[in-house]
Amino acid sequence: MSDGIGIEDRAGYRVITLDRPEKLNATTAPMLRALRAAFEAAACDRACRAVLLTGAGRGFCAGQDLGAVSDMSDPAQADLGALVEELYNPLIRALRRHPLPIVCAVNGIAAGAGANLALACDIVLAARSASFVQAFAKIALIPDAGGTWILPRLVGDARARALALLAEKIPAEQAAAWGMIWRVVEDAALIGEAEALCAYFATQPTTTLGLIKQALLASSANDLDAQLALERDLQRAAGQSGDYAEGARAFLEKRPPRFSGRT
Repeated sequence: MSDGIGIEDRAGYRVITLDRPEKLNATTAPMLRALRAAFEAAACDRACRAVLLTGAGRGFCAGQDLGAVSDMSDPAQADLGALVEELYNPLIRALRRHPLPIVCAVNGIAAGAGANLALACDIVLAARSASFVQAFAKIALIPDAGGTWILPRLVGDARARALALLAEKIPAEQAAAWGMIWRVVEDAALIGEAEALCAYFATQPTTTLGLIKQALLASSANDLDAQLALERDLQRAAGQSGDYAEGARAFLEKRPPRFSGRT
């Protein structure tokens, strides 16, 4: 463990664990910097073809550790905008633009920035006992860590507004029903299913999956013509990869493809 996170290499993927269980994995500045560095290192490691993010102990992440940023005798003296700009914004950008598939296994409460950290990942699995809460309004703050951008795109404007303004806890089953997350898993099966997903991604055309992520991210800002042009350009890049050649040969030969994961 280093600065509140754990890193473990598996065959073809990497597990990053938020590891301050005594604080429900509430984040600190060193922890956020280490987390961003860990994702950047995974992106640069050719042996790593997916990332699994989860939390140690009984919770995923309780959000920002306020005691680590404020003199609680006068919390308003802290510049929370600077905290967001320096630590959270670069991390969320790194997750959304990451070239590898990121699977998040939410093993308990995901609150505040912890909820939005999970929702910034590509595929979110949650234990049946897990829950999500945009807790910010309870302490007179606004959702950050991308929450006001991600939530409306996942659950629609009406639900996003209610979640942000009421700060009500949403159980995992409700989150799945609303399309906030991919799937609910029994508690005991959560990590095994998340690891199986990462092991699957470790056999897939990694570079092409990154291009898919790039196209989906751009679609929220592009009009149809711009998105069609982007699809053309990205398809050209995908079609020139060795993995496309292998996939096409495997299809014609009626056998499973053996993707290298790189161009």
